Amino acid sequence: MKKLLLASVTSMVATGAFADAHSPIQLGVALGFTGPLESLAPAMAGGAEMAMSEVSESGLLLDGTTVEPVRGDSTCIDAGAATAVGERLVTADGVEGIVGAMCSGATGAILANVAVPNGVVMVSPSATSPGLSTAEDNGLFFRTAPSDARQGVIISDILQENGVSSVAVTYTNNDYGKGLADSFQAAFEEAGGEVTINAAHEDGKADYSAEIGALSAAGGEVLVVAGYVDQGGSGIIRAALDSGAFDTFYFPDGMVSEALVENFGSEIDGSYGANPGTDSPGAQIFQDMASEAGFDGTSPFSAESYDAAALIMLAMAAAESTDPQVYKDSVMDVANAPGEQILPGELGKALEIIAGGGDVDYVGASAVELIGPGESAGNYRQITITDGALEVVGFR
Repeated sequence: MKKLLLASVTSMVATGAFADAHSPIQLGVALGFTGPLESLAPAMAGGAEMAMSEVSESGLLLDGTTVEPVRGDSTCIDAGAATAVGERLVTADGVEGIVGAMCSGATGAILANVAVPNGVVMVSPSATSPGLSTAEDNGLFFRTAPSDARQGVIISDILQENGVSSVAVTYTNNDYGKGLADSFQAAFEEAGGEVTINAAHEDGKADYSAEIGALSAAGGEVLVVAGYVDQGGSGIIRAALDSGAFDTFYFPDGMVSEALVENFGSEIDGSYGANPGTDSPGAQIFQDMASEAGFDGTSPFSAESYDAAALIMLAMAAAESTDPQVYKDSVMDVANAPGEQILPGELGKALEIIAGGGDVDYVGASAVELIGPGESAGNYRQITITDGALEVVGFR
């Protein structure tokens, strides 16, 4: 890291990228505050903004520079709206990095149309499409949630452990849904399982009876719903329950939320699923901090959002620059070993270590480990629905 710091300082002098201690750093928070996952956005924003407040209050980032969040509604599924929000954050608000976007399609749109052309770092806490791992990003894109290439294997493993050999699959018709459905089908069939049908559904429909008819006709012990809990995914479940086509469901990450049990309660008892999450020491610390800050730290992707913001700020400190073209090369360094492990609430400590020329290994709230361009190793929280409540039953 010391060689990297020297190179970064040289670049800083040449480009004038050193942060003015009297000019706050602006960081974008581009999430789907409206759209099919809007119920998750407040806690995700809470996580990111709590990390920014922690760093600002420490007074230890780049000679006491503070950090201010700038929110933008990427809407999740509207690529045009996501691009417009990204352009506003970068050109009008002057952000030096973006936490987000939330969904894979919106993330890809901002990355290709805004971040890469303008040289801005993005760290998504929740975009999981495998396609983002190979996107042209000029080293600017990272994520703290694992790719759906891994989630496909996780789903297959959980279903097999529950004795399921045959499933029907429906997925929201976008990059996230198709990528996850295809990854799962490949893993499940390789393990000897049968996918009777793998069919898309559109969000925003009032009636999903036709989709359920096709899924029911194909058969399957369980219906895997790779959708969005605030949109078509819940519509699919309602139609399946009302028709009696399926009574047991598997819920991937886009469906795991308190909104799920609010919508269906005990009607979906016995169904199960998983979303990114960990039982690492940092997870409980984060949840306690979130409770004090007034938001739910167990909400999906809120921990990953805290970590996304933390990585950007620690990378700035390591590079001694707020220039994304400079600090992008420090993100992997602060995220991984070697170095002193850093948990939530220890961002000030991390900044002190970095300022002293030391190394940090940011573990954070979600046991962060970055394993390649745009790729996180990730962990999963396994859940089941019992007596109308979401119950955590294990971690992977």
